[in-house]
Amino acid sequence: MSIRSVNPATGAQVASYDEMSRDAVGEIIGRTHETFLAWRRTSFEERARAMRSAAQILRTEAEALARLMALEMGKPLRDGIAEAQKCATCCDYYADNAERLLAPELVKTEARSSFVTFNPLGVVLAVMPWNFPFWQVFRFAAPALMAGNAAVLKHASNVPGCALAIERILREAGMPENLLRTLMIGSAAVDAVIAHPLVRAVTLTGSGAAGRAVARTAGEHLKKTVLELGGSDAYLVLEDADLDLAASVCAKGRLINSGQSCIAAKRFIVVETVRREFEPRFVQRMKAARQGDPLSRETEIGPLARHDLRDALHRQVEQSMKRGARCLLGGHVPDGPGAFYPPTVLTDVTKGMPAYEEELFGPVAAIIPVKNEVQAIATANDSTFGLGAAVITRDAERGERIASHDIEAGCVFVNEAVRSDPRLPFGGIKESGYGRELSGYGIKEFVNIKTVYVA
Repeated sequence: MSIRSVNPATGAQVASYDEMSRDAVGEIIGRTHETFLAWRRTSFEERARAMRSAAQILRTEAEALARLMALEMGKPLRDGIAEAQKCATCCDYYADNAERLLAPELVKTEARSSFVTFNPLGVVLAVMPWNFPFWQVFRFAAPALMAGNAAVLKHASNVPGCALAIERILREAGMPENLLRTLMIGSAAVDAVIAHPLVRAVTLTGSGAAGRAVARTAGEHLKKTVLELGGSDAYLVLEDADLDLAASVCAKGRLINSGQSCIAAKRFIVVETVRREFEPRFVQRMKAARQGDPLSRETEIGPLARHDLRDALHRQVEQSMKRGARCLLGGHVPDGPGAFYPPTVLTDVTKGMPAYEEELFGPVAAIIPVKNEVQAIATANDSTFGLGAAVITRDAERGERIASHDIEAGCVFVNEAVRSDPRLPFGGIKESGYGRELSGYGIKEFVNIKTVYVA
């Protein structure tokens, strides 16, 4: 068996790797555990030194890493460079803050001394997706490794080169050779890794089906999990919105990573009184995005990562149109090679359509008209997902109230597109998963929160 990466813009094979045997995987886990036993005793200063070095390598090699992302999963070059730089920022954040975030917490009791410590768990399995092949890994690895853990990485099978590059970067930064290791395995082999007695926890970013499978096996073996799953983020355009700003924010949120992001905007819930003015502005913004060769610096939208994903997205568009949605832009499979799909805008989207009910993983926007704020909030929450959302309004206090109290999501932005930031917790509710990444909340996910009581 082999694991292959294929250029989605051309269909040409990029590279092929032999899949690891179960014995080879077990040997790697054992070595990683042995490395953990030493790494957990290192100082925060020593860990931070290596993490800052990793940040420097990421910045120095940003363009080369971006080319690798473009070849393996079709990310436009400019986006890949930004992704590598964001990973560097994450490394620096945890290098600077891990010791403070994990400092013992004193608790006043009748004891002579009582406090809480945060000890690393051990080897953590990371099951990561292809859409942000570096960022998804580093936003887990930077806090987990700074906390003293080790890791084994099962990356998506279409980005094996990215997985190996991450392993190399950490090694060249001065981290032990076996602190983070890549497992070249398929999805069918993941259960056995979770069950391995030296694997202490699992984090997964992926589909709901993958999350359920991992949670099922991890639960059977009583392993801690963090799951960041799909999303169908709602952007509420209220009647008092600046419509030029709304069009800009909504297009930015929809087209991030060629629309292939869990936190990309997907449902645009627009109050009816401004819909006719909003739609042409939004269509123009979507239409203006340059689609083409991901290796070109001018390209803003590349191909989808695989042809089957493109075909599945088109079926969702066709089925929504058959049920009454109107297409204002795009909506067709272009001629020629590559898994390209044009920016597409559907309107008159209603309950029961795939564009309303399902995650659209590509540059397809669904405009859902509503009567007022109350109906907008209810429609936003009428979803099995709960990852991110945004509110567009001229009244900042109104937006803050809706974001804080009314929207069922892990993060809500006002007058800005949703994004992740190392300083802020990231994660979802409902079928978007559980647990948090990033910030102080993220670094505490894979530690033993231990009470120490001295009488």
